Amino acid sequence: MEKELVRLSKCSMAFDGDVVLENIDLCVKDKEFLTLLGPSGCGKTTTLRIIGGFLKPDSGDVYFDGVRINDVPPHKRMVNTIFQKYALFTHLNVFENVAFGLRVQKHEGKKLDKYEISSRVIKMLEVVSLKGFEKRDVSLLSGGQQQRVAIARALVNHPKVLLLDEPLGALDMRLRKDMQNELKQIQQATGITFIYVTHDQEEALAMSDTVIVMEGGAIQQIGTPEDIYNEPKNAFVADFIGESNIVDGVMLSDGVVEIFGRKFKCLDSGFEHKEPVDVVIRPEDVDIVSPDKGKLIGTVTSVTFRGVLYDIIVDFHGFKWLIQTTDLCPVGKEIGIKIDPDGIHIMKKSRFSGMYGDYSSYSAEYDDISDAEYEYETEDEEEH
Repeated sequence: MEKELVRLSKCSMAFDGDVVLENIDLCVKDKEFLTLLGPSGCGKTTTLRIIGGFLKPDSGDVYFDGVRINDVPPHKRMVNTIFQKYALFTHLNVFENVAFGLRVQKHEGKKLDKYEISSRVIKMLEVVSLKGFEKRDVSLLSGGQQQRVAIARALVNHPKVLLLDEPLGALDMRLRKDMQNELKQIQQATGITFIYVTHDQEEALAMSDTVIVMEGGAIQQIGTPEDIYNEPKNAFVADFIGESNIVDGVMLSDGVVEIFGRKFKCLDSGFEHKEPVDVVIRPEDVDIVSPDKGKLIGTVTSVTFRGVLYDIIVDFHGFKWLIQTTDLCPVGKEIGIKIDPDGIHIMKKSRFSGMYGDYSSYSAEYDDISDAEYEYETEDEEEH
């Protein structure tokens, strides 16, 4: 059985009367890569800061290795933090940046000697693929190299937990993808527990052992990346994790759901007869067929080329669906669709029902603008 390392029990927090966390319960296991995922203002950074000791919850308890640590200051917790701004010492070279914490650290009441410091720094630089950079001026390093220095500096003290608050936000897309792989490899090589904060769904799915999806100061779902993507608990999770068509449905019986007056086979069961439900259908799970073979018939209203796939918007009974396909379907063409039972996921109605899943306002430009807003998000905005 995996050891529990960090636990938050019924933690709540408010700023100026605004609740930002409400009765949060979560468990982090030893040597786990756990990601807190959600949009701006959902409470993920506040949760991270509570774990790090930078904030104290208004109510609830924080446990580390079974011991309550609410009143333990950050520097006495076996936790280090990497923020989006690395805060490297520009007057020190790579070696001295990494060694800085070791020079003030004491082991059994004594400062570490220079040989121990040198050995640990060199070993950590090897872990982050910066061997040979010891004397390099940090201001001359690339963004990815600077991040590696920040990681080495945080890990050289052998923390039990490393907290990472959107550390890849300042990097370009290609470098971000490279660093995602690097971070996962570093976490596996060191065996240190990583708690990672991001709003980037792809980042969370690619790196994590466990993903915690947050919204409105509450946890919406906890699970593996596969569980979160394939079995979302509500419309918010389904929409936030990847693209989703979310339509109203009625469960007629176990394994049969009605959508737009048509019966579809599914794999879900346990719902009441004629219970209203939310139906999630991922764009990649929709097959385009000729109208005479389709369970639903619609008209293509928009086509966007994505390199490997086309994003096609199709109007079905006034509801706009997104379909991802390698087949080009021109605007105005009438098509049919077919969906296999394992491509349909049924969810209980929730407060998020009716809020997501219609692509009437979909455009690539809008997506880019939405992503750009996150790049300039301030820490204060995240907290409040």
